[in-house]
Amino acid sequence: TILPAIILLFIAFPSLRLLYLLDEINEPLVTLKTIGHQWYWSYEYSDFMNIEFDSYMIPTNELNINNFRLLDVDNRVILPMNSQIRILVTAADVIHSWTIPAFGVKVDGTPGRLNQTNFFMNRPGLFYGQCSEICGANHSFMPIVIESIPTNFFIKWIMNYSNSLDDWKQV
Repeated sequence: TILPAIILLFIAFPSLRLLYLLDEINEPLVTLKTIGHQWYWSYEYSDFMNIEFDSYMIPTNELNINNFRLLDVDNRVILPMNSQIRILVTAADVIHSWTIPAFGVKVDGTPGRLNQTNFFMNRPGLFYGQCSEICGANHSFMPIVIESIPTNFFIKWIMNYSNSLDDWKQV
């Protein structure tokens, strides 16, 4: 019994080191806080002057010809490509699950807890996901859309968004 225990220790120590290294976040460029509500998502870019917005599904009667039914939202999450992104996920009411299958990311948003994950986007485009938790009658109507753009366009977007917030506060 001693020999198998020693063998298990030789297997366990390198595995624990790998688990620790996989969980480590290497200085993310952007931190995005995601809050699940029934039946929409709220997002906060706290790194950039506290930019906040809500993201609702576009109703079927308001869709454009190039929108996806039950997947498109009125406010997309804009993130820079070729950079490390940290997502903080929580919920305001019931358990939600923030899922983007193209990134292999699925994080549960639990009221009173803050879960974290990270990912790296290496190409521009639109990435779609949905809440994958049964969180109420309309849980399938909580789509997520991430738009990955080059970093210089992301900086311009942040500057324009911040300036429009400043203009609104002066009114």
